[in-house]
Amino acid sequence: MIDQAKQLRDKVLQKKTKKERRQTRIIAVTSGKGGVGKSNFAINFALSLVQQNKKVLIFDVDLGFANVDVLLGRSNKESIASMIEKDLSIWEIIEEGPNGLLFISGGTGFNDMFRLDETKMNKFFTELSTIQGTVDYIILDTGAGLSYENLRFILAADDVILVTTPEPTSITDAYSIVKMVHAKDQNVHMKLIINQCTSEKEGKQTADNFKKVTEQFLNKQIGTLGFIPSDVNVPNAVKKQVPFLLAFPNCHASQAMQNVTSEFLQLPVAYKLGIKGFLLKMLFKN
Repeated sequence: MIDQAKQLRDKVLQKKTKKERRQTRIIAVTSGKGGVGKSNFAINFALSLVQQNKKVLIFDVDLGFANVDVLLGRSNKESIASMIEKDLSIWEIIEEGPNGLLFISGGTGFNDMFRLDETKMNKFFTELSTIQGTVDYIILDTGAGLSYENLRFILAADDVILVTTPEPTSITDAYSIVKMVHAKDQNVHMKLIINQCTSEKEGKQTADNFKKVTEQFLNKQIGTLGFIPSDVNVPNAVKKQVPFLLAFPNCHASQAMQNVTSEFLQLPVAYKLGIKGFLLKMLFKN
């Protein structure tokens, strides 16, 4: 296991000089309710970034219902839970998925991460800090809703992508997320994804209505990152346990995902503190 971990780490770090060292950016992908395609979006977004020559690690922090490995069709050997329990290095639990995408499973038995004792929490933070500079992006696939754990991840991330659908219940729950996060920190950078649209017109109308409400009642502006249409190829890919971007690269959903990624990569980037800043905010945000 240690040899495999070293090989993976060496592979990630190969051909890297100090000048090329990355400033790792943390992105939290979240939603107000389950069933809106959040995890599926996170995986395909990560793969789309990889296609743009970015090094990406997707970290499944949906602590009670981790499923990134299932959607990738991979059987995870270890998880963040076993890293703590077995005293492993983080490189021993990182798995390599399709196209070189890296991923970490949260593990269904790790619900009480923020209730760990000081020694185990220090272990988690120390190991996570070793990833700094080895990847361009860490994408956190958070749980749906606003649990205590989810809120900590959202508040600590550099950027937040909020996934919703045009359904009224999904919109209402997404607004609740914005309201709670805004109450804690008005400077959180949030972008909206409207998933499972019947048309681009429906997506734009949903986004416009949502933004009007947040501006009127919260005095907060939220940008739209893009729209992902309903596409029969998406559930077909889930059944195959292959991301739709790879299974059906020319389908409407894949084309929309590539547009979302292009839009994201054009966004202005403020100075980020990387994983160090993320961990500091994880410690002190309540």
